[in-house]
Amino acid sequence: MSCLLTAFTASILLSTQAFGKTVTGLFKTEVARQHKGQFITKFMYQGADGLLVCQLDNPSLAAEKESRLLLYPNVEEDWDNLSCSERLTSAQFIISLSQEEHNQTIPQHSSPTVWSALYVDRYTCQDAVIPSHDDLGFTVLLLNADSAGNPLEHFSAEEAGLQTFYFLLLLAYFVASCIYVKPLYQALRKGGPMHTVLKVLTASLALQGCSALCNYIHMARYSRDGIGIPPMSGLAEFWAMTAQVSMLYTLLSLCASWSLSRGRKPQSRPLQWEQSPASTAVAVCGVILQGALLLWEQLSASERQHRSHQSLPGILHIALRVTLALLLASVLYQITSTERSTLKRDFYLCFAKGCFLWFLCHPVLVLVSVIFNEHQREKVVTIGVILCQSISMVILYQLFLSRSLYWEVSSLSSVSLPLTMSRNHQRGRY
Repeated sequence: MSCLLTAFTASILLSTQAFGKTVTGLFKTEVARQHKGQFITKFMYQGADGLLVCQLDNPSLAAEKESRLLLYPNVEEDWDNLSCSERLTSAQFIISLSQEEHNQTIPQHSSPTVWSALYVDRYTCQDAVIPSHDDLGFTVLLLNADSAGNPLEHFSAEEAGLQTFYFLLLLAYFVASCIYVKPLYQALRKGGPMHTVLKVLTASLALQGCSALCNYIHMARYSRDGIGIPPMSGLAEFWAMTAQVSMLYTLLSLCASWSLSRGRKPQSRPLQWEQSPASTAVAVCGVILQGALLLWEQLSASERQHRSHQSLPGILHIALRVTLALLLASVLYQITSTERSTLKRDFYLCFAKGCFLWFLCHPVLVLVSVIFNEHQREKVVTIGVILCQSISMVILYQLFLSRSLYWEVSSLSSVSLPLTMSRNHQRGRY
């Protein structure tokens, strides 16, 4: 497992790309010829007073090459099939690069619009020999208007509001930790057969909090310079992936353990997490499969396809979640259909709610996001998944820490239960 986590860390940090919006690099004549224009970046402008600023390191070299920056709104899927000359003529704006700085105002559209920028020069559509010129250094700033109407906002339309969301999420985590950290610590010290589950839940929630903190730090910096801290963004992805695989391992292990050992499990401790080679193998296979798909999503992500759920690994990941949800539903149905105790059936049903919310929130939100505008879909999926998975953890916490159901799980007396809600103990403890 440690080798897998190491691979996660290296892959995420090395493959992280910043999707906005101070872009620094080199205009390369050879690349522009090979690809019928060098793709620079894209940005979703909204409202009025959108601005693109292009700064050059060597304006005289740009003038000699007849360098130009082409801007295209709403690039179609068949855009790659256009010839080189057709690409040049289909650009809505052509910026001739001959000065140290060029400013281009983006006109207002009825809805937020994605604009793509390409670099071309005099050699892009010609077969002539390219002289041995140096590459041209550049910096491109893409800015939306802020609340005062000034073009100072580095966030594109699909990213606007995420920084505020992560701030509110961190605030909620902080308040909840101040309220519940002491009773939760006492519950963990009590031990019991479900002690490992509580530790994994706590660790997964802490990892989600670390992911939110890293995202907020990255976006706070991003809002000022349009670059942010890409390694911090990669670290946020790593923490989120680690939380995903740890929760998946726990849920699969519990269901496999209950299913495989149901016939031989003593009735005095009916719901203890008893790891066996078979249950461990099922959980590890699920973790490896999901981890491989998550890594594939990150490695195949590109600036032209920001929505990972529209890629092949994203679709396979959604299919895996649905398959696991159906598998867990089948296992829990077999258990509850033969269970005579109403209290135990309630336990399994509550556990099923938490599991299904965890696994199905992403596929359902991807389907629901279709009814929203294009610039809102990614935010709906991102925010919705984080909130739903946090609610799922709360449901599981309440399940394993509730007085009656936790008694069935742990077979402890009511006096030794953690977080007991009896009035006598409540007065003495709180």
